[in-house]
This record gives sequence, C-alpha cells and structure tokens, in this order.
Amino acid sequence: MLLASVTTFAQHGKGSFNIQPKIGINVASMTNSEGSNPRVGFVGGAEFEYQATDLLSLSFGALYSQQGIKNNVDGVDGTVKMDYINMPVLLNFYVVKGLALKTGIQPGFEVNDKVKVTTSGTTVEMGLEKALKAAGVDCSVKSVDFAIPFGLSYEYRNFQVDARYNLSLTKAVEADGESARHSVFQITLGYKFGL
Repeated sequence: MLLASVTTFAQHGKGSFNIQPKIGINVASMTNSEGSNPRVGFVGGAEFEYQATDLLSLSFGALYSQQGIKNNVDGVDGTVKMDYINMPVLLNFYVVKGLALKTGIQPGFEVNDKVKVTTSGTTVEMGLEKALKAAGVDCSVKSVDFAIPFGLSYEYRNFQVDARYNLSLTKAVEADGESARHSVFQITLGYKFGL
C-alpha cells in the first residue's frame, strides 16, 4: 500500500506528464437566443498535462463537443446542432492537493452544423446556413470558434471531476445584423495515466 501511494504521488510530481481520457456532458446555450432552451450534449476526448511546478501545470487536449440550442415555437420542435473539435490549452493552479483552478484559451473547429425540426411526427434535418437562407434570413455560420474556459477540477486516486464554463469570444452565427455566441457549461469525468 505504501509503494502504491508513493507511485500515485510520483505520477504528478514536478516534471511529470500524464494523459487523461475523459467523457461528460455539455449544457450549451447561445447569446441573443431569448426563449430558447439549452442543448444537453456529449463531450469527450483526451487531455495531456505537464506538471511544471508543485502548484502549476499546463494542459492541452482535443475534445468533441456537442453545442447549440433547442426551441419550441407553435408546436414545432427545433434543435440547432453545432458540434466542434475544441482544443483547450489551460494553466492549472493547484490550490490544495487535488484541487485546481484553471483558465486558458480554446480554439474550436466546427465539424457539424444542422437544424433538426420536428412537427406532427415528421422530422427534417438540414444544414443551418441553408435552413436560415431558405427562411429568407441573410446569414453566415462561422467554422472556427474561440473561447476562454474557466473552471476547477478535483482529483482523487487518478480520477478527476472537471467543471468548466466556456465563454465564446467569437460570433458563431450572424443573421440579419444580429450575432450569437456560444455559452457552454461542461462537466467531465476523467482518469489520469502517467507517461
């Protein structure tokens, strides 16, 4: 038991590297979308971490992230699906053993943008920009997002629970002079493997 605890501590010592596969959920919304509901979606991927000092580490990763919004207007259910590969680069500050505050930058690259509409049991799905233009809306959908993540994590026996808020700085959609940005709360569970 003593050797196991020493090994666990050594994996996160100064100068160490680890990889952390993780999965979780997003609760995503968008600015300027009054009356809409959050889209609850999947997030998953992996992050690498370098422990620079006892208190500071640098992490970077790639996460598949389902974002967007849901809405219901006059009995018509609509879901805007905007999915990204997000690449967070974070500075982690360990307040106490296992508990870290984190912030950094996060570029994201869109891999899917669709609108799913359901009415009277019939479902139609099409590209977001195509759907808006078909409705007579002058619009553009951006393929790159840039966000600032803020969060905290707690690690116990290599398991880590991570909660973040990703505040988008770039416009995801521009339509008829209005713009919308992503606003995403994310919680994940991961496991750290020493490298």
